[in-house]
Amino acid sequence: MKKIILACLLLAGTVLSAQQINSPDGNLQLTFSLSAKGEPTYALTYKKKPVIKTSKLGIDTKDVAPMLDGFTVDKTETSKFDETWTPVWGEEKTIRNNYNELLVTLSQKAQKGRYIRIRFRLFNDGLGFRYEFPEQANLGYFIIKEEHTQFALAGNHKAFWLPGDYDTQEYSTVTSKLSEVRAKMKDAVTPNASQETFSPTGLQTPLMMKSEDGLYINIHEAALVDYSCMSLNLDDKNMILESWLTPDAVGNKGYMQSPFQSPWRTVIVSDKAGDILMSRLVYNLNEPTQYKDVSWIKPVKYVGVWWEMITGKSTWAFNDLTSVKLGETDYSKTKPNGKHAANTAHVKEYIDFAAENGLDAVLVEGWNQGWEDWFGKSKDFVFDFVTPYPDFDVKELHRYAESKGVKMIMHHETSGSVRNYERWMDKAYQFMADNGYNAVKSGYVGDIIPRGEYHYGQWMVNHYLYAIKKAAGYKIMVNAHEAIRPTGLARTYPNLIGNEAARGTEYESFGGNNPDHTTILPFTRLTGGPMDYTPGIFQTQINAYNPDNNSFVHTTLVKQLALYVTMYSPLQMAADLPETYRKHMDAFQFIKDVAVDWDQSWVLEAEPGDYITIARKAKGKNEWFIGAITDENAREATLTFEFLPKGKTYTATIYADGTDASYDKNPQSYAIKTVKVTSKTKLKQKLATSGGCAVSIK
Repeated sequence: MKKIILACLLLAGTVLSAQQINSPDGNLQLTFSLSAKGEPTYALTYKKKPVIKTSKLGIDTKDVAPMLDGFTVDKTETSKFDETWTPVWGEEKTIRNNYNELLVTLSQKAQKGRYIRIRFRLFNDGLGFRYEFPEQANLGYFIIKEEHTQFALAGNHKAFWLPGDYDTQEYSTVTSKLSEVRAKMKDAVTPNASQETFSPTGLQTPLMMKSEDGLYINIHEAALVDYSCMSLNLDDKNMILESWLTPDAVGNKGYMQSPFQSPWRTVIVSDKAGDILMSRLVYNLNEPTQYKDVSWIKPVKYVGVWWEMITGKSTWAFNDLTSVKLGETDYSKTKPNGKHAANTAHVKEYIDFAAENGLDAVLVEGWNQGWEDWFGKSKDFVFDFVTPYPDFDVKELHRYAESKGVKMIMHHETSGSVRNYERWMDKAYQFMADNGYNAVKSGYVGDIIPRGEYHYGQWMVNHYLYAIKKAAGYKIMVNAHEAIRPTGLARTYPNLIGNEAARGTEYESFGGNNPDHTTILPFTRLTGGPMDYTPGIFQTQINAYNPDNNSFVHTTLVKQLALYVTMYSPLQMAADLPETYRKHMDAFQFIKDVAVDWDQSWVLEAEPGDYITIARKAKGKNEWFIGAITDENAREATLTFEFLPKGKTYTATIYADGTDASYDKNPQSYAIKTVKVTSKTKLKQKLATSGGCAVSIK
């Protein structure tokens, strides 16, 4: 009878060689096993609820036999780990890294004993696992055709998703059932300067989902190094997500040399939405910082010559020429267009504003020659990153900013010509160091040169990290735009102080972001690291700056304040114009006061796509800040103050939407009041449509 049962199990493909580990708190359980065909599989449960059903693992290759099946288990090893580490900057002063580990060594006997390892780490907030390829005689170099990592879901979850794309994340998030992705994909793919979607059910990570039985699930990756970025392709009949790597110009998805390991594949899970926001799993799967000296890496609050160009009030370009050749075009003999913003006198106005209001730095875009014909052209040599326009005096601005105690932030727009940027990188970084710039905002707008490469392929992943490490040699911090979405590498390389890698505030001038946009991003994009979202827009009608632009910001003014707390970043921009801030200095006081580095954070209430309320304590100070935001629906936020030390009374300044405020009709209506609060205080605060509330506590 036992033989008959065993035969039936084998025919059904039932798993063999099962191994299990639990998370330190016992809520999560991982099961690893081999199928009857020798296929590695895993499954994950949370409080006995299925999160990931039995799912296959493996890598298909082009030049060696695939690593998909025919495996046997050589050995398994388990271990425990518990440490507390201190980030250079972050949402809390210290982070606990506590997990149980299962390391499985698998052999493919048919391939002369070739072997690989799969390492699983189970935390209280989720799972990380990766493929490891030790150095061995029968596995040296090989090309990845595709990685076949599955995430078999337990239902047709509600998902917050972006179209899978090799070149951009700058889409509006769609909220729908997974079964509706295919029908909604066409409308979800909106125009961009560079884009390449790959499937009618392709999705990007981080992918946030909510199950019908109340589980919040986030799928992403950690420590993306020397590997292609992972997207997900959805089998919408069986509700199985499968990894889909970004190819290179000839269609290959990775060039590997052992020993090496893949990035971690991550699944964060909880029955509380706030736990997703507080998870540090992705950071914990990255290596400790590589730098012995981190004293030069400091959080930054800045203003910049930027929003006026985004709105069309001013220009990046010095003149209106339609064709220029850097090194050949003599700008001193051309006629200025009269709208060039990056001129010495105007930049000094920004420096003055920063100095007057205690801001750290000033970003200037459009300072260097070449902006006249850069956009949309497949042009290799657009910028040299060291040659200013005639009206931009680098030395004088260095002197002036230094005299005011203000730092300058350089801007390097590569125009997608990565090959050219690498040619100039050392000279450009040295130019920055010589002229007082300790941070750079880099950009990668447009199709990548070398032609055919994508923003998220292995070649570009290596470039982004090369730029970060190269910048560190000059003690320069990097804020990369249009780059790969972050995967926690800022733990290892903390001079990666900011990223865009999502649809930011600039799109408010290009037609607007949906009111629920910033209630979703902390659950998705911010999973892997902070975003340079550039909040602080007070003049929400764009035609106030450019009569030809009728877009408007889809938030109230107060929601813009709250974003400084809910959208975490150690690099925060006061993105509007100084003359606008001077009209609302009472509201601007919150931007002046709010911290950019924190001792501790608490999620007071949250639901992806609907609302977020977060409290934070400023690093090294007895100051706390609260930010509350909502989507297009007005609501009442509950503000609790249990995080305050007990037995003491504090003064809270509350910046609130006005009683008649709404994002589309009366966004600049706000009220400011002070109240006394203790750890026992509970307040109800009304939020307008796409509105918010910001609180400063001292």
